[in-house]
Amino acid sequence: QMKKQCDQKLLLRIKTECVPCSLNLETQCPAGYTKITNGTGIPDCRYYLEIKTHTLSFPGCRHHCMKEFEQPECCQGHWGPDCMGK
Repeated sequence: QMKKQCDQKLLLRIKTECVPCSLNLETQCPAGYTKITNGTGIPDCRYYLEIKTHTLSFPGCRHHCMKEFEQPECCQGHWGPDCMGK
């Protein structure tokens, strides 16, 4: 029997919001995502504070998160919602 369904495995990567590094220890990834950075995360961003008429920018940290995702796909020669053959 020929396989009809050939699901694609995808890796979704996202980054959390940039915050002061000292606060980033507590940052969680969104539901379903796994944190792939440790501790205070990666100091590769800036966050902004508005003070009266000025906006100040500070170096901050964020975490990288990952989620495995299966995208349903039909094998070659099959199509449609049920992956029917020719």
